[in-house]
Amino acid sequence: MGLAPVTSWLACPTCGLALSLDERTLGCRTGHRFDLARQGHVNLLGRAAPANADTTEMVAARARFLGAGHYQPIVDALVARTRSARRIVEVGAGTGHYLARVLDAHPAATGLATDVSPMAARRAAKAHDRMGSVVADTWAGLPLRSGVADALLCVFAPRNPVEFARVTGPGGLLLVVTPNAGHLAQARERLGLLGIEGDKLARLNRSMAGAFEAIWSQRIRWTMDLDAGSLQDLVQMGPNAFHEHGEVVDGLEVDADVQLSIFRRAARQ
Repeated sequence: MGLAPVTSWLACPTCGLALSLDERTLGCRTGHRFDLARQGHVNLLGRAAPANADTTEMVAARARFLGAGHYQPIVDALVARTRSARRIVEVGAGTGHYLARVLDAHPAATGLATDVSPMAARRAAKAHDRMGSVVADTWAGLPLRSGVADALLCVFAPRNPVEFARVTGPGGLLLVVTPNAGHLAQARERLGLLGIEGDKLARLNRSMAGAFEAIWSQRIRWTMDLDAGSLQDLVQMGPNAFHEHGEVVDGLEVDADVQLSIFRRAARQ
């Protein structure tokens, strides 16, 4: 099904008008055209991907790690809090893993994954038959029409509160997953991985003020018994892949500690 079920959600990144699908080309009435890739996704970025966009190797590592179920508690929490949503968007979606699992649990829902990495969007295009995939930059503005999402997922991804409020319908939900200070502590200590800012949650809540109201928050903690291959994938699937770190030589028990914050779109913008 690919992009067909979500075409009406999309807006031309050049002029902002609605897009329609004609065979394998998206277009607006002013003549801007965007060809679908063979894998089924479409690039609406309008420029080259940034240097820190996920690479083919990073996407493959993430697919292996998430596919092994190591972050299943996050999936379970998202599923439980999106039961009433029918139009679900995941920004910074990577492989589309979280959105695909949410759609598995909610057969009446349809989804759209966005990511700045063409390699990630390619993988997400095949993640679920009720999910479309688009290359887009959250910071630059999402190529989506206003009010199209009942729920918006943002899992370890960049946040743009103004854009999130625009594309989320009245009363719609924003579900944000952020790492707490102790997340992956053992791996960070052993391998010298990037740190986590201590005031991350407070900054998140401040950034959403005015656009969204905070309605619920859940701390999720569990321990992962990672073999050397999974630990290597954990390191390689995110920003640490671009930085120097210690060598993975064996497995490790690693604590996961994340926060699920849920916001409702404010009635007045």
